[in-house]
Amino acid sequence: MASARSLVIEIAAGNERGKVLTMRDEEKAKEDDSPSAKRSKFERFPLTRWELAAALGVFLVFSTGLFCIYLTMPAADYGKLKLPRSISDLRLLKDNLATYVSEYPAQFILGYCSTYIFMQTFMIPGTIFMSLLAGALFGIVRGLFLVVFNATAGASSCFFLSKLIGRPLVNWLWPEKMRFFQSEIAKRKEKLLNYMLFLRVTPTLPNLFINLASPIVDIPFHIFFLATLLGLIPASYITVKAGLALGDLKSVKDLYDFKTLSVLFLIGSISIFPTLLKRKRIYE
Repeated sequence: MASARSLVIEIAAGNERGKVLTMRDEEKAKEDDSPSAKRSKFERFPLTRWELAAALGVFLVFSTGLFCIYLTMPAADYGKLKLPRSISDLRLLKDNLATYVSEYPAQFILGYCSTYIFMQTFMIPGTIFMSLLAGALFGIVRGLFLVVFNATAGASSCFFLSKLIGRPLVNWLWPEKMRFFQSEIAKRKEKLLNYMLFLRVTPTLPNLFINLASPIVDIPFHIFFLATLLGLIPASYITVKAGLALGDLKSVKDLYDFKTLSVLFLIGSISIFPTLLKRKRIYE
């Protein structure tokens, strides 16, 4: 009888402990679901110390190289030279650079390319103003070549930087968009170049996201490079051409009106037409 009674007491004690643990788990779950807990999780920086150190190291190397290039350039009134943030800033910069470009074209192009690639690599806003400036200073042919070259080089540099430390950052910033992109890439493995061309030509996904996410979803670099080189030509042509008429441009938003976006989507649709045609034959 004593052993049976002790067994009952142990079972009861075990049940009480189970209830206590359950209550603790419920309280912990409520704490995790609270706004403050969610906020702290979201605000937690995703990069480890080593990843952050690697990113800062790459930034330091690029910054040092850019600074050394600036030191080799002929003297200029640097008080009048600044990265434009509006169309009015761009007009002033163009006027201040006109004489400098005519006197030192090679040195200016070196500084221009270095600045563009630096901005594109580290996702610094303002490259669209740099593209407009190329059209205003060099015309359509040379301006288009400069913009496409720099945009492709900068995107490629950003690709490898993301391959180094980008995975936690992209998953932290764009989790839903990243899952969508990964699923779309998985469905288009056979015609990946066509799909990447469509994304580059059309504003379906931001170029910044494509640069960062592509190495994470295992897009081969040669496909990324070729799609970037060819896919950026239409939008770059529109921007460079607008730079020729800088005085008539009121805002960057005027560059991509409904007509322009329709043309870009039409060009992008041509790039994925072979994929759609192949699917239709399979279903038939």
